[in-house]
Amino acid sequence: MSLRPTLDFLLYQWLDAQSLNQRTRFADHSRETFDAVLDTCERIAREKYAPFNRTVDVEEPRFDGEKVILPQATHDAHKAYAASGMPSAAQDYEMGGMQLPYTIEAAANSFFACASVSIGSGLLTTGNANLLMVHGTPLQKEVFAKNEFCGRFSGTMCLSEPQAGSSLGDIATRAVPDDGPSVAADGGVPWQADPLGPRYRLTGNKMWISAGEHELSENIIHLVLAKIPGPDGKLMAGTRGISLFIVPKKLVDSAGQLTGVRNDVALAGLNHKLGWRGTVNTLLNFGEGKYPVGGQAGALGYLVGQPGEGLRCMFHMMNEARIGVGIAATMLGLAGYYASLDYAKNRPQGRPLAAAGKDASQPQVRIIEHADIKRMLLAQKSYGEGALALELYCARLVDEQHTGTPEAADEARLLLEVLTPIAKSWPSEWCLEANSLAIQIHGGYGYTRDFPVEQYWRDNRLNMIHEGTHGIQALDLLGRKVLMEDGRGLALLGGRINASIQRAAKMPSLAAHAEALAQALRQVGSATQAAWATGKPSDALANAVPYLQAFGHTVLAWIWLDVAAAALAGDAAQSMAASVGRLAAARYFYHYELPKIGAWLGVVENRDLTCAGVPEDAF
Repeated sequence: MSLRPTLDFLLYQWLDAQSLNQRTRFADHSRETFDAVLDTCERIAREKYAPFNRTVDVEEPRFDGEKVILPQATHDAHKAYAASGMPSAAQDYEMGGMQLPYTIEAAANSFFACASVSIGSGLLTTGNANLLMVHGTPLQKEVFAKNEFCGRFSGTMCLSEPQAGSSLGDIATRAVPDDGPSVAADGGVPWQADPLGPRYRLTGNKMWISAGEHELSENIIHLVLAKIPGPDGKLMAGTRGISLFIVPKKLVDSAGQLTGVRNDVALAGLNHKLGWRGTVNTLLNFGEGKYPVGGQAGALGYLVGQPGEGLRCMFHMMNEARIGVGIAATMLGLAGYYASLDYAKNRPQGRPLAAAGKDASQPQVRIIEHADIKRMLLAQKSYGEGALALELYCARLVDEQHTGTPEAADEARLLLEVLTPIAKSWPSEWCLEANSLAIQIHGGYGYTRDFPVEQYWRDNRLNMIHEGTHGIQALDLLGRKVLMEDGRGLALLGGRINASIQRAAKMPSLAAHAEALAQALRQVGSATQAAWATGKPSDALANAVPYLQAFGHTVLAWIWLDVAAAALAGDAAQSMAASVGRLAAARYFYHYELPKIGAWLGVVENRDLTCAGVPEDAF
């Protein structure tokens, strides 16, 4: 089964993406150019990624004492991806980009995630460069971002430390002003005058750094969070003292050329993971003296933005990365769905149920003819295709934020604030469940490496953890996003949902779904108010995860209602079977999934403290 028909429907029948070329930024594009990009990425994913998904899982990265060794397939895929122009697809022409809408970029990149998320497709590099385009100096953009966009350099984000995972206020990496001469090829200049920015020496350790060491590109550009000591030499507690630095693996001059000097960044070890085994994940030591620069310990770094504003800058990349995680989780869920659907169509097992029992003389039926197999397939379809629609909707909001009218752009900004925790967390939980169901459909074979579904599950299990765990997303949603700007973002989302309800209520086959969604929306609103009734965060947030689950299911029910309405209003280009499938997936979600929110919201409304109140020794 191909992903392309679903993408075409969501992009053109539902989101009307082809109308984006009416905007000045995208005026050079048309549906033909959009389709050409999708065709190219689909071909590269099919040829360079999919055949090697198992290869990169088995041939894990290894360190030979000097460099990290990766399979040749990873090098070939990286080269093909860079040559496609996709790393800079949404950038200005002046930066070597195509000025492609982010909606199309996200859709095109989904092919790579579906083919082999473990090989990767430059998500962190693009996010790194995009951050520098917003917060970097003109020269930092030219030297670092531009070389990342063309594939010459790659990028990372270095936040967590061994003792500080999600608690970034506790990071201990230090950055002190470097008053030595420059060691770059542009000659010795004092640190204050370095053209690449104020120069610092960094010391500390960073953990869980994806793509932290490899030979896929000429250079690796680390974006590192660190604290600048105060006059007393101490680090400020909390997040206010965090700054952001560009720390290249190899030093460059102001023209972006390598100087031949290795920066004081050393690989301390590789993390060996349950899944995503083809992606290097590292512990990095900064400034330990293994590669002293200018005879001194300390990794050279260049300040990005202003001191103390590092976390604000980094969140630009983190929010983008969270949408990227949602897409990765979604595509793994869909990959498992496609595999189990193919298996179910071809695997004979059992016989039809009849009033008098089974007749052993009758031939076996394919397992797709059993109701419970159809249940598991519909669940996967509703999770995966619903999540894909959500991610593309969020991508469309990004385009609206960047190119819409001031009022539309502000609304898009607020809607993204509210929806980003859902876009990251919902696919991470429910497309993982889809992968579990794909294994179940395969039976014992699904638990073996003879079939790909066990790898999809292992790969997807990471997505509930990285770029902000499930619990962090829940705290962000209930503790901040639904409250921000006096609840205006939540009200905007409610308005969008109600507009869909009113449209669908006029369609006889969707009227019951519209009423069920209206009831769910009222329940979410009531639970939000009840959670904060005492004004105590400890009361409100004790059940933040059930709130996140209910909120997410309500959002996905809205997405499915809107998609179903588009399917009913579709033109002749839409196949009847595809339309029936979408309507069945929507019906499944409303009958089997949406009713779950009552139990989740019950503990939220009651501010149930069962979990928060149990004493430690009771465990």
